[in-house]
Amino acid sequence: MIFEHAPTVIGHRGYGSGDPTPPGSPTPVAENTLPSLLAAAEALRGAPGGPWVEIDVTRTADDHLVLRHDPTTSEGDHLVDLPATASGLPLLTEIFAELPADVPVDVDVKTVLEDALDEPSRRTGALLLPVLRREARRRRLLVTSFDPSLLMFLKDELPGVPLGLLTWLRFPLWHAVPAAAGLGLDAVAVHTGSCGIEHPDTRLRPLEHCVDVARKAGLETIAWCPSAEAAPTYAAAGFDAMVVNDVPGVLAAV
Repeated sequence: MIFEHAPTVIGHRGYGSGDPTPPGSPTPVAENTLPSLLAAAEALRGAPGGPWVEIDVTRTADDHLVLRHDPTTSEGDHLVDLPATASGLPLLTEIFAELPADVPVDVDVKTVLEDALDEPSRRTGALLLPVLRREARRRRLLVTSFDPSLLMFLKDELPGVPLGLLTWLRFPLWHAVPAAAGLGLDAVAVHTGSCGIEHPDTRLRPLEHCVDVARKAGLETIAWCPSAEAAPTYAAAGFDAMVVNDVPGVLAAV
């Protein structure tokens, strides 16, 4: 079991994407930074599911792992072409060192195109593996990715750490569930635009039915980016967790 309470609320890129301002903070906190993660953990302390946070990880030209959702910097430079120091982004190892060990982390891994060409030891999964091995000894982890090849690599090399398939819009829930089950993963994480109330395809099975099939297949289900208004619908459908931008709003709603 990944989540001890359903639905567990997970802070998206920390306190939320888009540099939100936590209550009591005079300034916004940038996503995928330690202040954002600490703000989310503080807001979620005492929540039934615990202070889960989500981070995005990608590699740089000098084989470091940094926190960044997009493959480019804000100036448009590709991270895979830049050394970590030039990116100005926090290192994954630094974040793990500073984040309290009682904060569980969903590590969303962004692989790069060059992983198809580089030596196996330089690929994103190989760089990530020793970091996750160390960190799994001190905190609860979940690793999610859009890249099935990375997940299968980690499945062989990192037993005991749960893995989840991420999907978005054009790869909807009713495809994602059998795909994740066929890969032998532990969870499926779907964008709200890929399922249920926000998807325009009325031929869909009810959302509750999709979640029930996933559960019977041994998968936990995660909805990412539901609004506070939509969150009760996903909670009622039986989702195990929700990755959200509005942490206090969703907590209040569910």
